[in-house]
Amino acid sequence: MNDDIQPGDSAEHEYDHGALGDAEYAEFMELAAEEGFDIEDVEGAIEAAGHGPLPVLAVVGRPNVGKSTLVNRIIGRREAVVEDRPGVTRDRVTYEAEWAGRRFKVVDTGGWEQDVLGIDASVAAQAEYAIEAADAVVFVVDAKVGATDTDEAVVRLLRKAGKPVVLCANKVDGPSGEADAAYLWSLGLGEPHPVSALHGRGTGDMLDAVLEVLPDAPRETFGGTGIGGPRRIALIGRPNVGKSSLLNKVAGEERVVVNELAGTTRDPVDEIIELGGKTWKFVDTAGIRKRVHLQQGADYYASLRTAAAVEKAEVAVVLIDASESISVQDQRIITMAVEAGRALVIAYNKWDTLDEERRYYLEREIETELGQVSWAPRVNVSARTGRHMEKLVPAIETALAGWETRVPTGRLNAFLGELVSAHPHPIRGGKQPRILFGTQAGTKPPRFVLFASGFIEAGYRRFIERRLREEFGFEGTPIHISVRVREKRGAKKK
Repeated sequence: MNDDIQPGDSAEHEYDHGALGDAEYAEFMELAAEEGFDIEDVEGAIEAAGHGPLPVLAVVGRPNVGKSTLVNRIIGRREAVVEDRPGVTRDRVTYEAEWAGRRFKVVDTGGWEQDVLGIDASVAAQAEYAIEAADAVVFVVDAKVGATDTDEAVVRLLRKAGKPVVLCANKVDGPSGEADAAYLWSLGLGEPHPVSALHGRGTGDMLDAVLEVLPDAPRETFGGTGIGGPRRIALIGRPNVGKSSLLNKVAGEERVVVNELAGTTRDPVDEIIELGGKTWKFVDTAGIRKRVHLQQGADYYASLRTAAAVEKAEVAVVLIDASESISVQDQRIITMAVEAGRALVIAYNKWDTLDEERRYYLEREIETELGQVSWAPRVNVSARTGRHMEKLVPAIETALAGWETRVPTGRLNAFLGELVSAHPHPIRGGKQPRILFGTQAGTKPPRFVLFASGFIEAGYRRFIERRLREEFGFEGTPIHISVRVREKRGAKKK
């Protein structure tokens, strides 16, 4: 994962050293000054790259009230699918956003389906999955329509969850609509914030209110950073790949009902399991079943449930049915875990059912379809027979070790110097940009900030990531590389 850090107005903030100690930070800043970089830009780059897991904001509400439009407004780009009918949001549900210098994640809950359980049940299921992962909630209501019975049902769910809620009265396009918004005080969630997600009216004030209730850091503290807390493992995968069976096998008992029947009700909460001589907390995602007549809707519920589980976990164990071709949904689930910055293990289930021909073709599929995560530990297991279950814990421990690895700045820069000398960036437009120096500003996952004399192409960044893995390991973890380019005025100081 790579991105460019853009200079911002974060100079007013108290800067964070990220993962750098005081002495290492001071030495690094001296190096940055010598290379002609603006000190405030460098401080801001380290602070941005050094953040831990971001707080999560869920956007919930009944169908067609403008949730995806609001999400696009919050993240500042058109990514969530928007149509003037319910049920169009699919696949990706989590985005990263920034407001007033603070970064957070947004969970979009679209994809409504009016199924046999009724729309109220669909709304409740979606809201429940999203709220589970969230630190705060924006509840969107159509101010023109007013509060409906479905809205009241979601309010009861929000009160039960106990999460901070900001009430968004959407579709208020002018002063005349603010009177409609005022009627929403009756929901008992505090002040309704009149907003037009389509035109942007009032969204700034609403986001200011969000920042007041959104914590600077997630409420979850990972087990590895607490005292004696179990590490959190999300067991994820598309429906019916054997998640329940695998969980039962590692638990040594029937903890979860294994059933092929349709249904969107989630199973009991996290499972504490003794495995490999250690205690683990498995974040359960079993129980999302694919309905033939509502395949897209059920897939959406699975995506939302998976996103909730991944946000709560440190390691994502992605279960893939080895007896079937690797699907687009398998790839999307893996991408979701990588983009969330979680350690990753891929478990190929039903391995005992494969003949030699299927094993040959599976290896080819893994090379072509999952080449971008070749760094993830792989285990071939059978949830039915328990084959190779003993390999699961070492793979998880390997991924966690990579996820928490940090390279000292001095060693990193020695490596970068040798790399740039042996393999310089291609010349573009008569110029040859160079990586001047860098630092690892954070872990969980490893986050690097590289400082360069010019724009670094994506291909060269991938080359750097590949060589970082070859040199330092980082097995089982995504790597985030940000590049800060020295401005023209910043000529090297004599």
